[in-house]
Amino acid sequence: MTRYGETRKSLREENLAPKKQLGQNFLVNRATAEAVARCGPITESDIIIEVGVGLGALTQPIANRASQVIGLEVDSGIVRFHQEKEDLPANVTLIHQDILKADFEELYKLSKGPLKIMANLPYSISNPFLFTLIANQEKMDWATIMLQKEVADRLTAEPGTKQYGIPTVLLKSCATVKSLLTLKPAEFHPRPKIDSIVVFIDFSATEAIGSRIYDRLLFQKIVRAAFSQRRKTLLNTLTGGGFFKEIANGDKKKEKELTRDCIKKSGLSPGTRAETLDLDAFIDLTQTFTQTITA
Repeated sequence: MTRYGETRKSLREENLAPKKQLGQNFLVNRATAEAVARCGPITESDIIIEVGVGLGALTQPIANRASQVIGLEVDSGIVRFHQEKEDLPANVTLIHQDILKADFEELYKLSKGPLKIMANLPYSISNPFLFTLIANQEKMDWATIMLQKEVADRLTAEPGTKQYGIPTVLLKSCATVKSLLTLKPAEFHPRPKIDSIVVFIDFSATEAIGSRIYDRLLFQKIVRAAFSQRRKTLLNTLTGGGFFKEIANGDKKKEKELTRDCIKKSGLSPGTRAETLDLDAFIDLTQTFTQTITA
């Protein structure tokens, strides 16, 4: 029996049909799981956080390489299945946990340092998970994640393309991203309709970039405002962000003029659009906005 057949048989026997509401797609090919595990720079002293244990296809090769694996699984049925079967390696600790609700401070303590994450994510939480990593970037070392192709393409997109957007810029501000491996639908059960990509996100190599962003919260607000309406000009989207509302005492015309001045001081045209700006341009905007707000 193939691994795909074994997976379906196990699920039937345990009454554990993949849940549509959780967007579950279980990795079923052992050779592929080994290849995915090799995409993470795991050493024998590492404590790895695995997000989405599923039936454990990826857990085994991770556990073979790491000192310890802390597996987070949101599906209580899957957790119960592993607890009853006792089928996970001895160095794996399984926790019933939704990663989007997880306490990253606690995970940091469990990891005894910056987090090293391996994840096979439900497509439905890809973006929220990425934003969670960005919000906790100071606690991160690296993450190796399986994502649907269109999401992975956004993370490596260049300015001027339709894929380029908020996730691209925010992630580039705190990490480097590489696409490493393409997985076909046949590698999963149930089979998704599109390819998946394994991406490696390195949070440890961008200190020089981060040091230029004095106010990271303002930076993120500017990026989100700029992309809020892609077809509108930078002047209109950033004016709509209300960054100078307090300084202008509610004077809309003055807000617009202050925004225009900041855009020009950043060496940009007020008529440009967010999708054409690279990371440096957004950092420059943040610096000029900060200077105006705090003047």
